[in-house]
Amino acid sequence: MMKKFFMAALIALGIGTASSNAQVPAQLTLGYGGYTQMDASDMHDGWHKVNNAWGALTAGVNFRVAPKLWIGPSYTFSSTSTKGEHSSSLAYHAIMLNARYDYWQRRAVKVYAHVGIGAEITHLMPHDGDSYNKSYCAFQIVPVGVEYSLNRNVGIFGELGYGAQGLIQAGVHFNF
Repeated sequence: MMKKFFMAALIALGIGTASSNAQVPAQLTLGYGGYTQMDASDMHDGWHKVNNAWGALTAGVNFRVAPKLWIGPSYTFSSTSTKGEHSSSLAYHAIMLNARYDYWQRRAVKVYAHVGIGAEITHLMPHDGDSYNKSYCAFQIVPVGVEYSLNRNVGIFGELGYGAQGLIQAGVHFNF
């Protein structure tokens, strides 16, 4: 199923790239999000007394495949620890394919929706045992995101949604 999804996305990316004009921009995004999917759900193999993570750092690349549609991969990292006598550490790694649709634009401001789906790998590091990995489904649903372009190449963004990248996410983007 996931293989078919990624193949369809690659085909859409190829068709959109071939059909759009020569100035197909790409965008690098760097963001920080608070209160992630990993905090809100049990993505730590049932471990108890897990602290909330400090947030999540996300890096992504988006490619314009149609005038209002962007598609691209992202990587998100977060970590936390457990409380108690047998404290341990956890690291969260999420890799997702994202789509963004710009539904309103006025000069330097864009309002958009963003969705992403992929895999989250939790690296569990018990202090009294061997480290191991567990994988989960990662997603991001953002009904409202706002982007403000500071100039032609740099801008800032803020998102309100839910998922591996955070409930609230803010960051910077670079066009190239």
